[in-house]
Amino acid sequence: MKTPMNPTPINTTLAVRNSGFSSLVEALEYAAEGDTGFNFYDHRGELDSVLTYRELAFEARALARRLLGLGLERGDRVGIVAETDPMFHRFFFACQYAGLIPVALPAGVQLGAHSAFVNQLRRMLESCEAAVLVSPESHAPFVGEIADGLELVMAGTPAEFDALPERDIELTAPARSDIAYLQYTSGSTRFPRGVEIDQATVLDNLREIAQSGLKLTREDRFVSWLPYYHDMGMIGFILVPLICQLSADYLGSRTFAMRPRLWLKLISDNRGTISSSPTFGYALCARRLRPSDYEKYDLSSWRAACVGAEQINAAPLQVFAEALKPCGFDPSAFVACYGMAECVLAVSFAPLDNGLEVDFVDQGVMMASGEARPVDRQAGNAVGYADCGITLPGFETRIVDEAGGEVSERQCGEILLRGPSVMSGYFRDEEATTAVLDENGWLRTGDIGYRVGDRLFLTARSKDVIIIKGRNIWPNDMEVVAQRLDGVRLGGVAAFSVDGIGEEEAAVIVLETKERDDEVRDRMRHRIVELMHEHFGINVIIDLVKPGTLPRTSSGKLSRFQSKQAFLERRSMAAAKARARGSDLKTA
Repeated sequence: MKTPMNPTPINTTLAVRNSGFSSLVEALEYAAEGDTGFNFYDHRGELDSVLTYRELAFEARALARRLLGLGLERGDRVGIVAETDPMFHRFFFACQYAGLIPVALPAGVQLGAHSAFVNQLRRMLESCEAAVLVSPESHAPFVGEIADGLELVMAGTPAEFDALPERDIELTAPARSDIAYLQYTSGSTRFPRGVEIDQATVLDNLREIAQSGLKLTREDRFVSWLPYYHDMGMIGFILVPLICQLSADYLGSRTFAMRPRLWLKLISDNRGTISSSPTFGYALCARRLRPSDYEKYDLSSWRAACVGAEQINAAPLQVFAEALKPCGFDPSAFVACYGMAECVLAVSFAPLDNGLEVDFVDQGVMMASGEARPVDRQAGNAVGYADCGITLPGFETRIVDEAGGEVSERQCGEILLRGPSVMSGYFRDEEATTAVLDENGWLRTGDIGYRVGDRLFLTARSKDVIIIKGRNIWPNDMEVVAQRLDGVRLGGVAAFSVDGIGEEEAAVIVLETKERDDEVRDRMRHRIVELMHEHFGINVIIDLVKPGTLPRTSSGKLSRFQSKQAFLERRSMAAAKARARGSDLKTA
């Protein structure tokens, strides 16, 4: 029988300090003087383990000496399979104390994707030339296969590392210029690359998030189900609470996917104030709610419900807000934000307490010229983009055209950023680094957006924009329209363009559906074609696939690049089968 545990409290004993630290180690040492920390909840929503900052500092120091006892040198990389488990925090901060570089690795294994998971981790470990691999017990069966043939000093579970002798080695504090960690990008448009973030860079962004973005106080409490291998999960819900000496409560990502209402229960029970999710997380919660749930949850404490994506879809958020209104959820708690791993985490935040604000523009004008011309939201040609707020104070921002010239207000262009929160580069990849970072420190984000005053609006990724007959069409807009069909779930649509079909570039929509009836499927195709003509004036190729077909990045985002590759492979196979049938007929 488990000994009853209590989660760590809000910060009532320590003066809140979010700046002036020289390293993450110094930040942890200060937080360890208080009573706050991290709390981990199991698949039933019950408290499973507690790790105070004081315990974390003590255990991380001991583990650092064990790692250095393996003969590792400062700067060596340690791959950590980032399951929602205290082991991740222990090894991440052991690396900080030891001068090693932690690398968070994906923990999500999709059904039937064993080989893909193993190969992904092997490529990441090879990319960063890791010396060590550590895996939670849940992933122990994969360790041997992942490590096979790699030049690792050691690969194993936390228990195996804890069994190593603790050497009498003096630990040296990290310098501000030392690499704090490598964060692999989500890889939605290309294979992930290791973003190199040093101590000074991460501390700068954490301070700006705390002071300017969320305006954190000692009354705040974090709640999260986001994976640690994603920048929002690791930076937003491990390092931000740490830098402000606040407590955080965790639910595993797989647990959330199966029982999303536990997220709401945790916020309600522990009076959480800060939590975040992609739009699909809010939509999933709204779908799973029952009338009997309304009296169970009190969400009135939730003051910042952050949401970030390349383009924020307001519709599921409005459904969530309406569904949770009886539970005390305030729609003004929604905070649209923009960020990326190349800038640690956050670039901009919408103003607190304003809720989601949407700018409605003329879709036809947008496609033809890139101008975001305002229209009434009820207009038939209206398309909405969320206000992602003002960039954090440390950033300089430019929006430029293809020639590099700065565009005017309400004109779409690529977003460029410069400031102390920008990465130093991709780890040991000079070609990739120089492609996005110029000699003056400007980062090409690859994101398309426009500005209204000092507010930022995102429309698409530059690599994803569909160009047909000289018009720019944002794939997310096409996906949102397709999702209006009955039976089409949020996130179950991918839009992109392909070459070599017909006489010019063509738009493609891949849509997941459970429907098997041929007549119904034909009606779905016909209706989508009508919608695309009505809203965008283009022809489109429709590919209906079974649920679970569309590929995702390690952070759960739709990968349009991989969706396109899979579509082309399906077409190639279908063409080969058709040729084979034709050959058989001729032979007969």
